[in-house]
Amino acid sequence: MPSLFDPFTLKGVTLRNRIAASPMCQYSAVDGVPTDWHLPHYAGLARGGAGLVVVEATAVAPEGRITPGCAGLWNDVQAEAFRPIVAAIAAAGAVPGIQIGHAGRKASANRPWEGDDHMAEGDARGWPTIAPSAIAFGGGLPKVPRVMTKDDILRVRQDFVATAKRARDVGFQWLMLHFAHGYLGQSFFSPHSNRRDDEFGGSAENRGRFLVETLAAVREVWPSDRPLTARFGVIEFDGRDEQTLAESIDLVRRFKAEGLDFIDVSVGFSTPTAAIPWGPAFLAPIAERVRRETGLPGSTSWYISEAEQADGLIRDGKVDLVMLGRPLLANPHWPYAAALKLGLDKPSWVLPAPYAHWLERYRTA
Repeated sequence: MPSLFDPFTLKGVTLRNRIAASPMCQYSAVDGVPTDWHLPHYAGLARGGAGLVVVEATAVAPEGRITPGCAGLWNDVQAEAFRPIVAAIAAAGAVPGIQIGHAGRKASANRPWEGDDHMAEGDARGWPTIAPSAIAFGGGLPKVPRVMTKDDILRVRQDFVATAKRARDVGFQWLMLHFAHGYLGQSFFSPHSNRRDDEFGGSAENRGRFLVETLAAVREVWPSDRPLTARFGVIEFDGRDEQTLAESIDLVRRFKAEGLDFIDVSVGFSTPTAAIPWGPAFLAPIAERVRRETGLPGSTSWYISEAEQADGLIRDGKVDLVMLGRPLLANPHWPYAAALKLGLDKPSWVLPAPYAHWLERYRTA
């Protein structure tokens, strides 16, 4: 079986190891445009040794941002701002990836450190939200979204396509569709947020239609030699888990039939009353089941932080990659620390030469 530091090849892309920097929102863009914050942030994650660096959730339209500080890729100005970020990630030896999505009814929110709630009515920074049904998420996100018309559905699908084209053209090698975490894609699939009575609601097949059709449309413009992937919330922890998981696995099979290459398994986050059993690698057994029953390679995240734990998930065949978030924020050189813990003969090979030379030379000093 492979281990954490073995390469991973998918389509025409090879990662130097099985460590991926998970898409982590930075809430530091201006009008969707990345700023001086983003270049050193992503370059640092790549220099730290990750095999894949996935840029944060990037909106396909202005109303698709979670907050006013979220990145976007709906225009060419934003695309040009991403170009040096892509180059910096690649120059540091990592594969540059990006997650694209639409926040749906969870959009128009304050940044987490400013409340993590919907902006108040009348706040000039806010905007109307859209969703499959006029159902608010609840809690600190009480805005009732406007019901999407079929024209809206077509428009947003085309927004995904246009954004995928820009991501392709600026050089991203790995594309992740954000179909998780209660955002628009997940909202279509979840009965907590979708009460439609047309072909986009009702049965699990209909509730998955927006996701499948969006994926298929993106597949037409995304290069066949670059991985097309998705993050999908396969379980809600809402009391109907086995049914949700079975429906989700069926939907992932449909994704695969439409050209999906890889699945990142996460939680739905479609209801604030979910009883999520937080704990070390709590999604790993679920990710293994999805991987086994769909035949797609996959990954997961959440409370994976120790080198032996991450390596074990790979060796045991539960996942093909580990997605790390907070551990890499705390220490962008987590891969080097992990290599030391796992006893690699030359652990510094995961780092660029200006770091590796000194760290290897004085490792036993």
